[in-house]
Amino acid sequence: MKNSVLKRIVGVSVFIIALSTTSCKDYLNIDSYFDDEFKIDSAFSSTRNMEAYMWGAAAMFKDESQTIRNNFTPGPMATDEGFNGLTNANGTGNIYHGMDFATGRITPDFYGEGATNLNQWGNYYKIIRKCNMILQNLDVPEDLNNANRARIEGYTKFIRAYAYYYLLLDYGPPILLGDELVNTNEELAYYDRERATFDEAMEYICNEFESAALLMPDEVGILDFGKPTRGAAYALIARLRLIHASPLYNGGAVANSYFGSWIRKSDGVHYVSQKIDEKRWAIAAAAAKRVMDMGKYRLYTVQADDQTAKLPQGITSDPNFYNTFPNGAGGIDAFRSYSDIFTGEAYPAINPEFIWARNTQYLNTTINQGAFPPSLGGWGRFCVTQKVVDAYLMDDGRTKEEASSDGYYSEKGFTTQAKRFSGYPLNSGIYNMYANREMRFYASVGFNGAVWQNLSVVSKTNHTADYFFQGADGRGGVTASSPNYPITGYVIKKYNHPMDALTGTGARRIDKAYSIIRYAEILLIYAEALNNLKASHTVTIGNQDYVIYRDEEEIKKSFNQVRYRAGLPGLSHAQLNNADLVQKLIERERMVELLWENLRYYDVRRWGIYEETEREPMSGMNPDGATAETYYRRVIPGSSSFLKREVSKRLVWLPIPRAELRRLPSVSQNPGY
Repeated sequence: MKNSVLKRIVGVSVFIIALSTTSCKDYLNIDSYFDDEFKIDSAFSSTRNMEAYMWGAAAMFKDESQTIRNNFTPGPMATDEGFNGLTNANGTGNIYHGMDFATGRITPDFYGEGATNLNQWGNYYKIIRKCNMILQNLDVPEDLNNANRARIEGYTKFIRAYAYYYLLLDYGPPILLGDELVNTNEELAYYDRERATFDEAMEYICNEFESAALLMPDEVGILDFGKPTRGAAYALIARLRLIHASPLYNGGAVANSYFGSWIRKSDGVHYVSQKIDEKRWAIAAAAAKRVMDMGKYRLYTVQADDQTAKLPQGITSDPNFYNTFPNGAGGIDAFRSYSDIFTGEAYPAINPEFIWARNTQYLNTTINQGAFPPSLGGWGRFCVTQKVVDAYLMDDGRTKEEASSDGYYSEKGFTTQAKRFSGYPLNSGIYNMYANREMRFYASVGFNGAVWQNLSVVSKTNHTADYFFQGADGRGGVTASSPNYPITGYVIKKYNHPMDALTGTGARRIDKAYSIIRYAEILLIYAEALNNLKASHTVTIGNQDYVIYRDEEEIKKSFNQVRYRAGLPGLSHAQLNNADLVQKLIERERMVELLWENLRYYDVRRWGIYEETEREPMSGMNPDGATAETYYRRVIPGSSSFLKREVSKRLVWLPIPRAELRRLPSVSQNPGY
């Protein structure tokens, strides 16, 4: 390749990454972007054009719900909450990149098949460059008034910070450009620079969100649903601050075991700090408290009616349990209060729990279809694991282990009575493992014998899933060569509305929104951050000072709201006295409450328990079982080597593309690659 051609390619955007070795196809893609730069004068000739250019940059982000198939980020399949039996062993190529990542198939040269894959590094830097172009030209449009200037600047800074946010979460410390608009046609040495440290990147991104928030609207109208607001910026800061405070990135044994020898060459500084800083937990708590104090958000609830499941009797661990929500679990329908958020029943644009969410068809065309039983036209293979099922509590708040002592939980026998609550039908003859569980279980998980209501069609309504080997939805019934069956015996049902149907006369699917961040997470961030404090700290968030310490009443108040909304008792006084126990309860709560919302993957890593969770077998029911005796047996799904998950410290992040490392010699690869 001639040097002048290479300089032209690099000059377009320093960080454009080729998916493979350079080819004619790559030149065409790069030149298309390069030619766009020649039209930049018209882009900034008016306020309207500048704003269109800005939203064009935002449109370069992938749909945030696109986390399972043709996904841009590892997502649920790359952690212990998801599993899929379809792999490249089927001979058709694997488009479940989370499974590729978990099985060690992703390398600096391969990021998965398909038009969308895990190589988004270059795309994020294209977005950053476009944002820097806007910020450099803010004074160019003659018709740009002060209000529009502030709004465009705020949104542009948010978009840029959001690109860095994904770089940090998925790839680790990025290269920070600030406001620099990288010149074109320079010598190659001009483009070479080092990565920031994790701390430097965290501070920069949070500060950018802070700056953006000051200029962003406090709320948007129904027609603008999906656009971020000031609350979205503040909420993402709270999420980032919690990550920053967590063991993987905050010194101590976990940080040392992963990053102890990873040092920046130019100054000898660790890319990830090796010193514990407890104050980070206080900053995270204050960031969450700021969102709570805005008074704009609350947990979504539905008022109880005569169809609401009765609260269990005899709760003694929580004297407030029967009080009216939010001071107890009384007065609301726990099933619908949770389920309606995800099924589309609750109108997303006015849902007070959504801090930032977007309408998306991906939930219907991919995630919902991937879970639907094959006999109803679905794929039946978007699986959750037995570990997820075991994490759900009983309806009285006990764990399955605690409830086994008196037979309230059993892995023997079947129910003898049908039930119906909140419009959800539960057949008789259900395996006792699935009886007496908390409402979020029934709202989220499809199991053998679960009903798919399919109500928008005139036939095949109230279909009972049959996952036995020769059942209509099981491995043998579907045909042994098809991957369309639940390899663990469980599928994600969280995004299924009772009216949803894929085939048949009148079939339709209710529109749904995907939550990027919601208020339940903020409450759990606040509880976790407070729980990890030993001393009192005064911290400043924005221009507000907060005195933060481990306040048991505040922990209980925030954590218990999430529990009460699910119809469960909250923390007891005895539990609150044990910070380690509370941390474990928060970890369980996040796994259940935030199931398949693209958070578990990051959680197990930041907590430093990723290797532990991955080493636990991804078990489920036996898909080769033709009878109850053989089906209801915990097995490790599949025997194919393509399904064997790899456990390695390097899998805390994606690798930096090798093509980028060749262009930028000073960029350090992530440890282990």
